[in-house]
Amino acid sequence: MRSFHLNVLGVVASCVVGALARTYKITNNCPLAITLYITGQNQGTLARGATITRTLDENFSSFIFTDANGGNADGSGTTRAGFFGPDDYYYAVADPAVRFNTGVLIQPQAPVTNGFCKPYMCDTKACNSVFTSPPTRFPPPSSTPPQLPLNACPGTNIGYNVTFCPSGAFPPDPAPTTLHPNGNKQKCLDVRGNVLQNGTPVQIYDCNGTGAQQWRIHWAGTYVKLGYTGFCLDAGRTPASGVGMKIWQCIEALPAQTWFYTADKRIAVLGKGQCLDLTRGSLTNGNRVQTWQCTNGNTNQIWTLGSEK
Repeated sequence: MRSFHLNVLGVVASCVVGALARTYKITNNCPLAITLYITGQNQGTLARGATITRTLDENFSSFIFTDANGGNADGSGTTRAGFFGPDDYYYAVADPAVRFNTGVLIQPQAPVTNGFCKPYMCDTKACNSVFTSPPTRFPPPSSTPPQLPLNACPGTNIGYNVTFCPSGAFPPDPAPTTLHPNGNKQKCLDVRGNVLQNGTPVQIYDCNGTGAQQWRIHWAGTYVKLGYTGFCLDAGRTPASGVGMKIWQCIEALPAQTWFYTADKRIAVLGKGQCLDLTRGSLTNGNRVQTWQCTNGNTNQIWTLGSEK
């Protein structure tokens, strides 16, 4: 028995010759179209309410996920539906650091029997039946169901239904929180004088609990918003190294306000290679922050959310 893979128009499909296979029905129940990934490969866009079917080798052991709502194409910051085909296991992995981009529901295409083949859902960041990182080993199969967050549906040629956003919505935005330079809980990202008008500089300042230091990172729109105001962190018309940061009235899809929070805790302007940067590394009150070329390991570009433990 042998199997081989085809990549046609960016869609990965497994053609199985003389071997068993599984059918995966993948549904987008999110409020927007999503980009789908299988085994880290882009499968294209799945429209809202649409379902696609993929036939994969029965030993398929990898992830199905989407980078919608602030996730990343490499799988970080995403809720991933995981499968370990040789032992009929299924589970989910969610990034524990900051994001919970979408909920996921996994339903075996088989009836529930003696505790096996149960539908499995993780739809909020608070769900406790989820792996916080991909498992590296699995227990041997048993006559009793495995302990959560691992699930099993033993049998031959049993497929799965995978639904993203089973509730029909993206998870709510996080509550406002402080942003600290490189984990320093004494210093906060701050709107100078708490002046809510276009062009007010954004600086570093002693944490004082005021609204000038409360920020929300909106994953779907990827903007960094000052609390529940209508003002957003703005990188200017031409983001570049050394440009001082300010707030500006939030404008949907404005490139200067389109940020993403990376897995290594940097706040980057989408597609520009520029990161929010603590100017000269100075923690002096009033030091205006800037954008600077994103650089791995640059501690001036690490920003820790106050909501993190």
